[in-house]
Amino acid sequence: MTRSIAVVTAGLSQPSTSRLLADRLAQATDRALRLHDEHTIVTVVELRELAHEITDNLLTGFAAPRLAEAIKAVTTADAVIAVSPVFSASYSGLFKSFFDVLDDGVLEGKPVLVGATGGTARHSLALEFALRPLFAYLRAAVAPTAVFAASEDFASAGAGKSLAGRAERAGRELADLVLRRPLAGPVDPFDNPTPFEQLLGNNG
Repeated sequence: MTRSIAVVTAGLSQPSTSRLLADRLAQATDRALRLHDEHTIVTVVELRELAHEITDNLLTGFAAPRLAEAIKAVTTADAVIAVSPVFSASYSGLFKSFFDVLDDGVLEGKPVLVGATGGTARHSLALEFALRPLFAYLRAAVAPTAVFAASEDFASAGAGKSLAGRAERAGRELADLVLRRPLAGPVDPFDNPTPFEQLLGNNG
């Protein structure tokens, strides 16, 4: 069986530590799912490439084609991995703006793994008082382990092992949430139609 994972990363540089962390989390989730004979299709949404389209959507209410494709990838995925750099003790404005343009309810019940990056470990609390509350408000099913990576996690072999361990645990938790949930997919508007007699009754 094939599962789809949408990876949303809000790093501003190229390459960014947010993208590096997101890739690790996606790989860990893929490994965990393969243990259950599940295969994954990973779609990466780099928000830095969609910044103008996101702003236009906030102003006009309409999504340009590239943004619409990214939104579809996120809303139809079986799981979402969302990683933001920490700015001023919270997620980036670009990260929040992308989730602001999603329709209400599209993430309800969807398995989500959150991650964040920052210069030092003192920014790690942003995961618990900023990112997790955001996805709880969106009624997503957030994995218990959130992963923070400081700059030193990518530079030090010892710290890198610690990051790898946290990523593997988070990937297993996200895989478990995915396996408990039915396959995602587009909603057929003709499934369970309202009987014509009931429609007439409502209008009477």
